[in-house]
Amino acid sequence: MEYSKEYSDIFTQIIKTEMKREGKSLSKYACRSSRSKRLIDEPIPDRLNIRPAFFHDADRIIHSKAYTRYIDKTQVFSLFDNDHITHRVLHVQLVSKIARMIGRCLRLNEDLIEAIALAHDLGHVPYGHEGERYLDQICQENDLGFFCHNAQSVKFLMELEQNGKGLNLSLQVLDGVLAHNGEIIQSEYKPNLTKNFDVFFEEYEKCFSVKNYSSKIVPMTLEGCVVRISDVIAYIGRDVEDAITLKLINRDELPAEVTSVLGNTNSSIINTLITDIIINSFDKPYLRISDDVYTSLRALMDFNYSNIYRNPAIKDDDFKIKNMFQTLYSKYYSQLISSDKTTEIYHEYLNDFSPSYLNKYTCQKKEGRVIVDYISGMTDRYFNDCFEKFILPKKFGRDIKG
Repeated sequence: MEYSKEYSDIFTQIIKTEMKREGKSLSKYACRSSRSKRLIDEPIPDRLNIRPAFFHDADRIIHSKAYTRYIDKTQVFSLFDNDHITHRVLHVQLVSKIARMIGRCLRLNEDLIEAIALAHDLGHVPYGHEGERYLDQICQENDLGFFCHNAQSVKFLMELEQNGKGLNLSLQVLDGVLAHNGEIIQSEYKPNLTKNFDVFFEEYEKCFSVKNYSSKIVPMTLEGCVVRISDVIAYIGRDVEDAITLKLINRDELPAEVTSVLGNTNSSIINTLITDIIINSFDKPYLRISDDVYTSLRALMDFNYSNIYRNPAIKDDDFKIKNMFQTLYSKYYSQLISSDKTTEIYHEYLNDFSPSYLNKYTCQKKEGRVIVDYISGMTDRYFNDCFEKFILPKKFGRDIKG
């Protein structure tokens, strides 16, 4: 779009002001918008856009179809009729808020932090981490490599959104999403500043071909490190509160080694962790957690795994969920190889994509990866509806013309 000289002059002034703001306010360890890298040149180059590069990325993410599906995806607890427990859409908002708080105090790029935070869990599948485990088993059983939600989040952003065109996000955002692994906690987070697109693509591909490879990836920016630890801060205490709400645990069961340092509420846990990170990381090229806080955080993580995530009381129906994943994969795979364009896998999914998407996996003899992509993008409700459609008999209504 072309603008009049008056408008162009205004936009030029806005861009210059933003560049000066970043120059004056951001730490020397922050990633400035001018460092953004994209695979494809934008119609309006980032340097000429009144939206800074990472701000623009956040806009694209929040308007994506994958982002809208957060609304009905499990965070930790599935199959509970309780509207006051955390779903994935709230979790990513909490991560964004916490990460931006840390980033603001450390004078980092909040636009980059927000974009990574909003996108980091797009690849999570129906029924949360349990669903991810079952989809990973399907991948291994069918010689499709492995599944991890980190890489799948990037895949939605880079290969699947806009019917296969992707969103053309910056390298720094894509890398932060790929490296966000919130299941691993460390006492120190230090970015790998030497990364480029070649390194990123190598790491991305290895996530699908090497078991647990995502755990080895280090973010390329300090902002990516902030999102990684903020993911932990956002869920570790919130999961405790949800478990108490569901009467799965009692507050007085929390270990003394946790409560004496972090407190016994989500609010105190968040406040302690954020404050500790800011104090120990201010004006430094890394993030650090003090020894006593880190020890207590590890103890809380161990408690959550033993008493919440692996609690037998919420595992009774896991075999049914596993069967649902296996059934849907088999049904959709049969439809795929039939090449019948009227079946669900084509009508609901593939017909909107360029033929090159399916051809890519056909050439590799890994057509099943298309099914994995489709299932991983489903909300819990849509996943259940698809399963019921295949398993339960169709109702005719009042009469045959219904």
